[in-house]
Amino acid sequence: MALTTVEEVTSPQSKPEVFVPPPPVVTTPCDPWPRPYILEDGLRKVAPYHFTYKTYCKERWRGRELIDIFATEFRDRPQAYYKDAIERGNVVVNGLQVTTVREIIKNGDVISHSLHRHEPPVTAQPIGIVHEDNDMIVINKPAGVPVHPAGRYNYNSIIEIMRAERGHGWNPLPCNRLDRLTSGVMFVAKHPKAAEKLCKQIQGRTVKKEYVARVIGEFPEGDVTCEQAIMQISPKLGLNRARASGKDARTIFKRLAYYPPALRNDEASSNHSDTRTEKEKVRDSKMAWKSKVGFSIVRCLPLTGRTHQIRVHLQYLGHPISNDPIYCNQRVFGPTLAAGDDLPDDDEDIISRLSKMGKSHVAESLAYHDEMIEEYNKKKAEKMTGQFCEICDTPLYSDPGVHELGIYLHAKRYACEEGEWEYETPLPEWALPPPGMVGPTGVTADTDPLALVGKFREFRSQEFEMKTF
Repeated sequence: MALTTVEEVTSPQSKPEVFVPPPPVVTTPCDPWPRPYILEDGLRKVAPYHFTYKTYCKERWRGRELIDIFATEFRDRPQAYYKDAIERGNVVVNGLQVTTVREIIKNGDVISHSLHRHEPPVTAQPIGIVHEDNDMIVINKPAGVPVHPAGRYNYNSIIEIMRAERGHGWNPLPCNRLDRLTSGVMFVAKHPKAAEKLCKQIQGRTVKKEYVARVIGEFPEGDVTCEQAIMQISPKLGLNRARASGKDARTIFKRLAYYPPALRNDEASSNHSDTRTEKEKVRDSKMAWKSKVGFSIVRCLPLTGRTHQIRVHLQYLGHPISNDPIYCNQRVFGPTLAAGDDLPDDDEDIISRLSKMGKSHVAESLAYHDEMIEEYNKKKAEKMTGQFCEICDTPLYSDPGVHELGIYLHAKRYACEEGEWEYETPLPEWALPPPGMVGPTGVTADTDPLALVGKFREFRSQEFEMKTF
């Protein structure tokens, strides 16, 4: 048998993959102290300043173009601005200028955006202290002030305002989140251990929460439970809708008071007659909310914690919060205000109409038709003025009116189920009886929705046992 020589074949060794961290990313060159606050006309304003946003790639951004992310996720400025900012190098990825606005964003990328920042004004109302000890501060959050720096807000946030009051090195740790437009009880921990303890209680649903709202029309008496699921329709606009395919949501409502509309002088006589023209009668017949006269003060008990849960459930029940710029806006939702609507048929139209609010249109809620809102505030509203910043050419907004600084929704009380603690604020001014009318100025045991928690959970437990039997 013949022998042959076989050459040894060696496969090239693959080099181990080495993680290359992104290069240093530009950060804000200054941290002004004291904060550049200007207090005037009942507003807390911030002088414009240079700032750099920095954010890591979110999961929903992976594989998308850079310009598409800015155009769809950020509402502050038009797409043309973002295109120019990317091309000028004011927007960079991993600290480096990109060669095209269509740069594909990958997991782990760091996006930075340097700009001349203009913050919207907020109320100059001070942050009320409900309770303070060595671990926790319980505050009465003013309406219209966001909790965390986000979007157009940075120094005009609860965290930064409290830091400005207590010292640059002080680090507040919010434990519960209220919407920017909502007022009421909020917990701010002084150290991580206290924050962790309370956050576990809230996440474990062992904390009972009670809100109070002012809604259009005469809300039904008795206990009203809404279990309509909720889905986020537009992250960019913060829009949520009642949807059967959404996340589980439950809220118990109980009416505290109803106040019919006050008669004007020309309506006070017994021989008052309808002076509307035929055209006005036809117009009013197409506006379902016109039949819901007066307003109700409603106590609200959310058993779950979905975004805008109380606002969406009240809208679904046909009694939205009367000055809610989103869910009580006829220009956005039409004459029915989406009462009982859980279908997605008109979502795109609603998103399109809502996106115009605060830009070309004033965000008009039905509270504009309330006799208690002065004509001055009807005209004074935040929208683009047509003027531009001399430094950065940013479109400038007018100052908001008082009616835009918040909505009629207040976190009135938080309580631990074990009875270890309970914190409560008085009824806000808008929930008190109107001049010349009599009504509750506080709450009583028979109007307490928190007393329904045990009954409701016992009922749900029995219902579950019957289904699994």
